[in-house]
Amino acid sequence: MAEIISIAALRSRLESQPDLVLIDVRTPAEYAQVHIPQALSAPLSGLDPEALAVSGRAPRDRRIHVICRTQNRSKLGAAAFEKAGFPDVTVVEGGTAGWEAAGFPVTRGAVAVISLERQVRIAAGSLVVLGVLLAVLVHPAFIVLSGFVGAGLVFAGITDICGLGLLLARAPWNQRVEKA
Repeated sequence: MAEIISIAALRSRLESQPDLVLIDVRTPAEYAQVHIPQALSAPLSGLDPEALAVSGRAPRDRRIHVICRTQNRSKLGAAAFEKAGFPDVTVVEGGTAGWEAAGFPVTRGAVAVISLERQVRIAAGSLVVLGVLLAVLVHPAFIVLSGFVGAGLVFAGITDICGLGLLLARAPWNQRVEKA
């Protein structure tokens, strides 16, 4: 099981270990918008721990710190590193949002993207409204769509794994990184 550390602990480690391995598993667009200067981008949707080890970006003999926006995706990223046989993996609690809220330095780009969390809320809400409208206007069986979305949200709340979020992370607008 991956160690979980606070934002303050990460800051302390970065000060004492400037070459610390910090992997940011958010989408390329989210990373381009704002990230911790030392963080390396390795989106969860295509995370390949073995390739990162071979490239030297994430050596197996070093502690790997995994970060995302808050910490939800970093847990999945850490699990991928552990499954690939990395012996020392750490999840950063609070993520980039917590780092930024603490007033620590960040690198900002010109990319403006709606956060993945907001994209999920927009998509889920739209699907619920669509299901209700189709049930009223076309056939009552379409209410199943709204029920399915509701069940997915309950599952996401219980497990902290959002299938819609993982799907949206692969969307083209979340992969594109525009130059500043």
